[in-house]
This record gives sequence, C-alpha cells and structure tokens, in this order.
Amino acid sequence: MRPILLAMASLLPVAMAGAQTAAPAGAQMKVTPAGSQPSARGPAQYFSGNVRIDPLFAAPAPSTAAGAAVTFEPGARSAWHTHPAGQVLIVTAGVGRVQQWGGAVQTIRPGDVVWTPPGVKHWHGAAPSTAMTHFAIQESAGGKNVEWLEKVSDAQYADEPK
Repeated sequence: MRPILLAMASLLPVAMAGAQTAAPAGAQMKVTPAGSQPSARGPAQYFSGNVRIDPLFAAPAPSTAAGAAVTFEPGARSAWHTHPAGQVLIVTAGVGRVQQWGGAVQTIRPGDVVWTPPGVKHWHGAAPSTAMTHFAIQESAGGKNVEWLEKVSDAQYADEPK
C-alpha cells in the first residue's frame, strides 16, 4: 500500500468512532444542490496559474470541517502552506503533484488520497501538461483552516517527481 493511502487507512477507525453519536432532537439533513454555490478564482497571492475553487460544504457547528473541489490548469499550483488541523486531498481527475517541505515531489492521480498532518508545510497542483482536480477537506483550529506561506518557485515545481 502506498504511504499516503496507508496513512489514510489508519484514520478510518477514528473517523468511524464519531459516526455513532446521537443527533440532537430536531436535527435535519441538508442537501445543497449542485451548482448552487458560485465558483471562485484562486487568489493570485496564494496560487500560481489558473485555479478554480468550487465550494462543496462548510459543515455547521459543532463541526469545523469544510471542503471544496479545486481544479488546477496545467502548471498551476498552490503556494506553500500548512493546515492547523491537517488536510485530506482526494484526486478526482487529471494528474497532479504534491510535495512536503524537504521531501520529493510526488505524482498524484485519480483515486489517490493524500493526508497532510497538522502543521506540515506543503503544496499541491497540476502536472506541467495536465490539469488536475481534487477535493480538499480540512478542519479549522482556532478559527483558521490554512496558513499561507511563500509561493512555490519555478525551480521547486520543476523538480522531477519521484
């Protein structure tokens, strides 16, 4: 099993433990229709290249989870960043790249799941000639779900994936 999938598999019992909690009286499911939330362009101070962010959910309290579908055009990528409560990426289309600070650039493909632990500096984006879409899911800690850092340089991006 690949290391990123192995890390996700170890989280499954933790995720399932909360699934048996009773709902508060009067709680109702909510369906958010596809296309009911506007797409946004990835801000230039946090992304290089063309990036589209399609919000999926921001769960109501007590949950702090939020998720979006993020599409990177060929060569587009995020800046270096961290997440105070970690992040899960689920690749749905295309071919992309991900890198942890000090580690090798890795190729990611549809079906790959990437777990980034809290506070780990990393970036993710599309391959040079192929777009990539992933679902990004993260929780907030102290009211924040991301800490943006410097942009990924062209030289860092150009490193050959391992």
